[in-house]
Amino acid sequence: MIVAIIAILLKLVGVGFLFVAALGILRLTDPFQRMHASTKAGTLGAGLVVAGATVAIGTTMAIVIGFLTVVFLLLTVPVAGHLLGRAAYVSGASLNVASGRDALEGVLPRRSGDTDEPVKQD
Repeated sequence: MIVAIIAILLKLVGVGFLFVAALGILRLTDPFQRMHASTKAGTLGAGLVVAGATVAIGTTMAIVIGFLTVVFLLLTVPVAGHLLGRAAYVSGASLNVASGRDALEGVLPRRSGDTDEPVKQD
């Protein structure tokens, strides 16, 4: 009985984080903010749902597979988010910068606007 309640709570909290990630993707203004919402809340939400399923099943094999799944998420989602952010920056995606300055200016090449010209390497 207690195990079922813990599994349901983990799944519900995970679905809540996944909902927040989806809402962030829909409501935030630029690709970098959307990427942040999807990688942070999405990873935590998916990990909690997997943990809830692992607790609900309760077998040794389920625990091993659940643990490996969460480790895989933690290792791959931040790298994918970084690469997507870098690709969006280099391609010239719009920035909504609160400080008013581009911190990567001069560090990474960046296409200006939505043109079809190739990125200039320095």
